[in-house]
Amino acid sequence: MPFSSLGLLPTLLRALAEKGYVAPTAIQTAAIPAILQGRDVVGSAQTGSGKTAAFALPLLQQLAEAPLQAPRPVRCLILVPTRELAAQVGESIVSLANYLPKKVKVAVVFGGVSINPQMMNLRGGADIVVATPGRLIDLIDHNALTLASVHTLVLDEADRLLDLGFGEELDRILGLLPAQRQNLFFSATFPPAIEALAASLLHKPLRIEVPMAEQTAPDIAQRAIEVDAPRRTQLLRHLVQSEGWSRVLVFVATKHAAEIVADKLRKAGIEAEPFHGELSQGKRSQVLLDFKMKILQVVVATDVAARGIDITQLPVVVNYDLPRSAVDYTHRIGRTGRAGESGMAISFVSADTEAHFRLIEKRQRLSVAREQVAGFEPVQSGATSASAPSSNGGIKGKRPSKKDKLREAAAARGQAAQKE
Repeated sequence: MPFSSLGLLPTLLRALAEKGYVAPTAIQTAAIPAILQGRDVVGSAQTGSGKTAAFALPLLQQLAEAPLQAPRPVRCLILVPTRELAAQVGESIVSLANYLPKKVKVAVVFGGVSINPQMMNLRGGADIVVATPGRLIDLIDHNALTLASVHTLVLDEADRLLDLGFGEELDRILGLLPAQRQNLFFSATFPPAIEALAASLLHKPLRIEVPMAEQTAPDIAQRAIEVDAPRRTQLLRHLVQSEGWSRVLVFVATKHAAEIVADKLRKAGIEAEPFHGELSQGKRSQVLLDFKMKILQVVVATDVAARGIDITQLPVVVNYDLPRSAVDYTHRIGRTGRAGESGMAISFVSADTEAHFRLIEKRQRLSVAREQVAGFEPVQSGATSASAPSSNGGIKGKRPSKKDKLREAAAARGQAAQKE
């Protein structure tokens, strides 16, 4: 089925052709006509399946067909959990709007940078605002914009918005929006909290769930390598050098671990940088640019910072620390194998995290064979590590304790990394 069968404008079809999009994905085929009809939509599909274009294309068409107003009222609000995802979504929308007869103004706003340029950019209004919740509220408090004219609300990566603690901000934003509006929720996963939010806000929504078998399944080879926790950095260095990986995204549990692992790799002659939420926006942008340009070989990232990273032809993702939840596992490995490319996802599994990985396998309906690398065979057993803290805090909802134990586990990981 071609894009032309979805009722899109010729100018949008031209932009799609220029970007090399030949045919719509499953989520795009189902969502675009429904959104053009004004329906509320709940869209669930695998990371990298084209969800951004699924909502961006019909929103742009609606704007193109609406009369111009001055100043421009905010007609579309897109909420995202991270700065990187905000920038990525904004860039995608601008590129798709390239040939529209009426210029569409897109404002991308997020924290970590000065608010003044964003306020200046909003003078005269904007058609589409892509925002992280905290910065959006700051701009509202500065009277830089109003949400009174919003016609369509999009929650992109909806699960992460609540997972990252944006519940209060989201409640306030929802209270400022018109009661009559179109609501679009998109995410790779829909945990109970998001299901409850959708049930309370959406009016007879079209639910689109694209099973893995029906979408262009990412070609991701998954591996699980057994290794003692104190030897993970050495194993990572060995794999980067022996496997000849051009680029690898490494996930760790804390910013402290990101700094230490990246520093150890640099000392071994590998171009590596940390990537976490406490870096300045300028530094984060530079790290991503260097990674895209292949100046950096390794980026060591936390989950909070890495959501929204979209690197084309990224060959490898490594779970240095296992993710806290099966949902996070999905999003992590989804950074590779995007847009029809193949990829590899490797998880380091130690004696004290074996049970945790088995639970991830169960929830993901996976069975990943354990393997060992010569020279890095584990010597610890479950019995010798039973008293050690979990390396990742456990599956969410089943952790043995709350934040105090997580901090203890993070400190232990930092000490282990320093010894490597």
